[in-house]
Amino acid sequence: MTSIGPELLAESLQLVLYTVVAGALTVGGVLVEQASLQHLGSGEAMIAAWLAVLGGVMLYAGAYGIGYQKVLSQYV
Repeated sequence: MTSIGPELLAESLQLVLYTVVAGALTVGGVLVEQASLQHLGSGEAMIAAWLAVLGGVMLYAGAYGIGYQKVLSQYV
C-alpha cells in the first residue's frame, strides 16, 4: 500500500477548496442577480442596479477569477 505524499495531499486540498469557493461565489452571484431582477420588477431601480453590479462581480470572481484561472489552470 502506498501512502499519499504531503505535497500531493496539500495540493489536492487546495484544489478542492478553490473549487468550493468558486462554486459558492458563482451560485451566490446568480442568486444576487435574481434578487436584482426582482427589485427591478418592484420598481426599486437603485437597489436593483447595486445588486446587479454586486452579482456581476461575484460571477466574475467565481467563474473566471477562481474557477478558470486557479482550478482549470491546474488541469492543463
